[in-house]
Amino acid sequence: MAQRKRAAPRTAEGDAMFVVVEAFATTFRLRAAGREVGAVTGQGGLWGLLRSLDIEGPQTVPQLARSRPVARQHIQKLADKLAADGLIEFVDNPAHRRSKLLRLTKKGAAVYAALTDRIQDMTEDLAQGMNAGEVRTAARVLRAIRERLASQ
Repeated sequence: MAQRKRAAPRTAEGDAMFVVVEAFATTFRLRAAGREVGAVTGQGGLWGLLRSLDIEGPQTVPQLARSRPVARQHIQKLADKLAADGLIEFVDNPAHRRSKLLRLTKKGAAVYAALTDRIQDMTEDLAQGMNAGEVRTAARVLRAIRERLASQ
């Protein structure tokens, strides 16, 4: 069956399709680049989980899973690996006896800082020649899409 051609979008809603398509395609490239700098492992987003704990403080596995959104089991596997590597630790949760909090260790904070430096270098290279205002606009648009998806 032949695919029908769609007319060029004439609305923001139609233009958003182009943003989403580019975001999907860019995600694959960013994951590959993340693997190269060590921010993404075979089990997932090492840097993202460390970043969440650094910025938002100790959290439970279910809290981290909901914020992604991914399966709780996925976060649990990643957390177990990070704990075995000494990057995070499980600590008592005053709000829930059985659901431990994940907290960065000093080693984890150092790894997070080093990865952040590598990512910063990578993004500075990627941004060479780009207009700063357009980059900020792109970030606002992607954030708005992410927030709308999160509220659905």
